[in-house]
Amino acid sequence: MQVHIQETAVVPPSKPPFDGDQILPLSNLDLDRNNDVILRYLRVYANHQPRQQPPHPFQVITAALSAALVPYYPFAGNLRRRAEDGLLELHCHLGDGVPVVSAVVDCQLSSIDYLDAELENELTEQLVPNPNPNEDVIQPMMLQVTRFGCGGFVLGAAIHHAICDGLGATLCFNAMAELASGSGRITTDPVWNRSTLLGPRKPARVEFRIDEFLKFDRGYSPYSDSGKRALKECFNVEEDWLDNLKGLLYQQSGIKFTTFEALGAFIWRARTRSCEVPGEEMVTFAYSINVRKIVNPPLPNGYWGNGCVPIYIPLLAKDVAEQPIWKTADSIKKSKLKATDEYVRSFIDFQELHYAQGVTRRSRVSGFTDWRHLGHSTVDFGWGSPVAVVPLSRRLLGSTEPCFFLPGKEGGGMVKVLLHLDEDAIPAFRQEMGSKKESAGLLTKEWLLPSQWQ
Repeated sequence: MQVHIQETAVVPPSKPPFDGDQILPLSNLDLDRNNDVILRYLRVYANHQPRQQPPHPFQVITAALSAALVPYYPFAGNLRRRAEDGLLELHCHLGDGVPVVSAVVDCQLSSIDYLDAELENELTEQLVPNPNPNEDVIQPMMLQVTRFGCGGFVLGAAIHHAICDGLGATLCFNAMAELASGSGRITTDPVWNRSTLLGPRKPARVEFRIDEFLKFDRGYSPYSDSGKRALKECFNVEEDWLDNLKGLLYQQSGIKFTTFEALGAFIWRARTRSCEVPGEEMVTFAYSINVRKIVNPPLPNGYWGNGCVPIYIPLLAKDVAEQPIWKTADSIKKSKLKATDEYVRSFIDFQELHYAQGVTRRSRVSGFTDWRHLGHSTVDFGWGSPVAVVPLSRRLLGSTEPCFFLPGKEGGGMVKVLLHLDEDAIPAFRQEMGSKKESAGLLTKEWLLPSQWQ
């Protein structure tokens, strides 16, 4: 199955958004070294009216993008590193635009299950641009619209994490969707103002023990290639299964856990065991928490920069592997209490004071991210909500083996789990997920049927 590239258009704002060239500073959350990566993902749109001739999605999306780039013009700029310290900053010039690739595939989306099970093949990689984050000049956004024979299409996005997080990107895509509907205006005006809203205090000060989970290493990259082949594993977790898991943990602890806490602890345990991490070695559960309403004052609704801070939970590998799952889930729950205005300000100030020293994470980081509430379902260009959202990035939160919680295909409470794991550890991981050791607080194999594995 071959993707045929038809053209690449550079889409500028529909009218000049400013009078002269600009250089826009980024916030210290944007400049977190773990955000120096390209986020790549797909939105899959079905043609729900196959008997009608649908408009060409490339024309619809480029027109909507051009209009949206008037308020979201920074996406049309380019990221450059300052010579004196290597920090990224955004350069905006009149006439700049966002590259958008137009492509076609001569097959039906239904024949490949709308990419729902096509997560480890060459096709998905051909559906989104793959820019190099180490270039001297970096495009903050690149898109690809690939039309299938059925009239449906896939919108591939490659967005540099330094310019926004998932919530920020979705604000822009929702604005595009609103403009595509013919509304002529967007509901939420974007807000930049990053160096003021999330800038360091004067003087910068660190009152939270940030250094407990960070280290300094100028030459270390959190995304250095280990040389081992990592594969994707994808499985569906039914709502009943989740209810049973959370019910079991409640019986053991008297504590109610969210899906993220319970399922995250369950998977972290299976991953730690399957990778055979030495018991006295530290392993870290990492996730991001939205602080837009936590900081004082809260960020404006239209703030579209990185508005999340990382939370790290370091534990001994033997504790994760051996203690009841509810205790690990409780560590995740309690870690959320760190998310205060002081934690955010201390994290920002820590970056300000120590960035030049090479602030990075410790090893053995397992990154977990929940994409179920990012607003993907509201991005409707006229074809309805996307029927699938497929992340392709492997670099997240200092982890090269991230785990994504995605909306289930059936909707409701189902969770689709997509994780990356060392190829050698996958057989043991599957066995751990199906373990019968109920005395250790694991679920029985019957609760996670082999048929759920893809």
